[in-house]
Amino acid sequence: MSVKKSVLEAKTDKELEEYIKEGNRFVPEANILAFEILKSRGREFTELETQRIMSLVSEKNKENEKIIHPNHKRAANLIYLSAGLGVINVILSPAIFNNSFGIIIAILTLGMLIGLGYLVSRGDDWIKYVLLVFMILGLIGIPGIIMNILLSPIVGIINIVQTALQIYAIVLLFRIPKPNSL
Repeated sequence: MSVKKSVLEAKTDKELEEYIKEGNRFVPEANILAFEILKSRGREFTELETQRIMSLVSEKNKENEKIIHPNHKRAANLIYLSAGLGVINVILSPAIFNNSFGIIIAILTLGMLIGLGYLVSRGDDWIKYVLLVFMILGLIGIPGIIMNILLSPIVGIINIVQTALQIYAIVLLFRIPKPNSL
């Protein structure tokens, strides 16, 4: 959230004092700007007050920090690897390029995998449920994987490896402890 300095500069000293009080609801950037504006207006701060304001800002920043568990990074890398294998599969399956529908589906699938990998790498916890739903829906595609093994063994094996990577990524995500138990 962005704070406009001009908005804060229009406020009175008394209003700005609210921004630097302990327990205020304002974002750290607003706290710092209010502190700097008050200082520029001639308000004298003791060393103790300055330290309190800076510690208030650092505490708020710690609250806003998102903890990214190592399993998020591992799972994201597995999903990216799965997307890379998907690119190889597209190259090895020239039938995909025969019609525009196949190309669109391939691009959407790879884009979705990369997007899911990005969300996992950011530490978003809810994405594991989305991946689980997609994996359950993907079970419908098992006959297609079997057909791929029969028609093109390399493509079929890559599909199996992709599925295994994605399942392992989901397992890693569900093994992340809750944030309050870290």
